[in-house]
Amino acid sequence: MLVRPADIVTLTIGEPYEQVRQRTSTTLPPGLLGHYAGGYVKRPTILRFTDPQFGFITPAAKRLFVGYDEHGNVRSVTMWPQTKLLPLDETLKVVTDLQRQLRQGGWCLRKPDMFPAIEDTPAMRERMRSLPSPTSYWQGGDKLRASINVFRIQDDDRPNDDRFRIALELSRSSDTGCSTEDTTQPVAP
Repeated sequence: MLVRPADIVTLTIGEPYEQVRQRTSTTLPPGLLGHYAGGYVKRPTILRFTDPQFGFITPAAKRLFVGYDEHGNVRSVTMWPQTKLLPLDETLKVVTDLQRQLRQGGWCLRKPDMFPAIEDTPAMRERMRSLPSPTSYWQGGDKLRASINVFRIQDDDRPNDDRFRIALELSRSSDTGCSTEDTTQPVAP
């Protein structure tokens, strides 16, 4: 049996949604100009965010939603960068790799005292098993924002086998960039 490789959606925030559809071979549906709307990708898909300064690449996602504004320009991306629920160790590998790419791309962590980066530490592992689920917030200059959320999914049939879902949200920002309260600054590539 042949396994089809994951699709790749290549985009930047603000570009025309139809341009994204034409450039990638995905199941994104046609856009509806004049409406705030979006399209879901219905098969495993990698996001290649191609902003010249803040770009990054995700693992294959089972679900990816590209939102656009009334002019048909991409305004947001919401995705679950995994094709199945993951155990804790694999979840941490995906999340720490995404955060590493963000740091290397010049993103800064927002409000790290309240929302620290999701790192592989005993304290964070314990937090991931409880509520509220950890979230890290990121700022890409004065134009982009991102959040990474980790959710524990319990299966009553397997109470000792925790699985996790990761959510990545990306959108345009109206903030002025990183401030002095954002103590975790970008790391040089």
